[in-house]
Amino acid sequence: MTEQIPQQPAGLADFIDSARGWLETVASPRQSRPWGEGSDAVVVFENWTPEQERVETDRRRDYEKAKFDAGFGALTWGAEYGGQDLPIAFDLAFRRLEAEYDLPQRTEMFPVTQQLIAPTIAQWGTEEQRAAYVRAMLRTDLIACQLFSETEAGSDLAAVRTRAVRSGDTWTLNGAKVWTSGAPVSDYGVAVCRTDPDVPKHRGLTVFIIPLDTPGITVRPIRQMTGGSSFNEVLIDGVELDDRYRLGPVGEGWKVALTVLAAERLDSGNLGLDNADQAVELARNLGRDLDALERDQVADLICRSFVQRLVGMRVAAAVVAGREPGPEASVGKLLATDTMARTSETVRALLGPELTLRGDRWGTWAWTEHVLGAPGYRIAGGTDEIQRNILAERVLGLPREPRA
Repeated sequence: MTEQIPQQPAGLADFIDSARGWLETVASPRQSRPWGEGSDAVVVFENWTPEQERVETDRRRDYEKAKFDAGFGALTWGAEYGGQDLPIAFDLAFRRLEAEYDLPQRTEMFPVTQQLIAPTIAQWGTEEQRAAYVRAMLRTDLIACQLFSETEAGSDLAAVRTRAVRSGDTWTLNGAKVWTSGAPVSDYGVAVCRTDPDVPKHRGLTVFIIPLDTPGITVRPIRQMTGGSSFNEVLIDGVELDDRYRLGPVGEGWKVALTVLAAERLDSGNLGLDNADQAVELARNLGRDLDALERDQVADLICRSFVQRLVGMRVAAAVVAGREPGPEASVGKLLATDTMARTSETVRALLGPELTLRGDRWGTWAWTEHVLGAPGYRIAGGTDEIQRNILAERVLGLPREPRA
């Protein structure tokens, strides 16, 4: 039985015309530049200074506010959050249109705030929390980061050690979070904390919304081998929070965290495709014939990129049809990290020693940023090993790994 292709929702064509008309008032169409012109950046993680990160964040923030105020910023949300209550197909169509225009870069903090944190607060928050945070995050009046990972916990989120101890209506938090993107430009951090060490680890967690200007919060940049500091360590030392900052019931933090992680995996499947396309263009513009091995590597990269796009389309089709995506979400993340790794392998084969020499030739030395940055995505957003465990246990029905 063939899968039914969803029909185009009524009014979508008129919406696209209206959206295109608005975009033309705030941005110029993106021009296709010949090889060798414009920026040759192929970064995986930006290497901005703190000042640059703030400037770029504010540029995109101004655009997001204008988009929200024009009625295009919260398309699938209800009117209480400033939305239009439209089907997801309208949101996907608007994103495709945005790709045609020269807009401020949408850094990681915007999907984290709008697509991960805001929906989680809408689902788990109190009425007061929803009123205070959701609309403000969708408009990006507030920006939020994830305070999940810890050095001791690795990819086992349920093993976090940051403690939250309650005394009346006040919680005192102590611990540290690591690999946090965007902490210097965020207003809030959503933290998973241990509130009961005497029960099985998944049951003793609670989530908090932490104002990052609270006394006891220290943000320390982490220097990467690319030379930049895209990530941060966030120290939490005696931070006192009123109970109104607790998100979800006490002890239900694992369920709250899963809401965030599920949304994160849905949005990770398209990572790395632009740089893979750039690697193919590099092969076309080397100025020499490729040998058989190089041609094989380029062809393999093209095929794998195509498969990644197909999986992304399946995820989008499931969402448009109102279904929860199946294993495609975890598969998409694995395909993305594989595409990044094979992009690096292809570029190393094409450039050879030229990759490591800082010369003036366009599109050569810039690839060092990708080669050094790409391995990080095997860890970010849930390690490859964790994704494979999810697929093995929950999709294929293989025996679970032994657990203490």
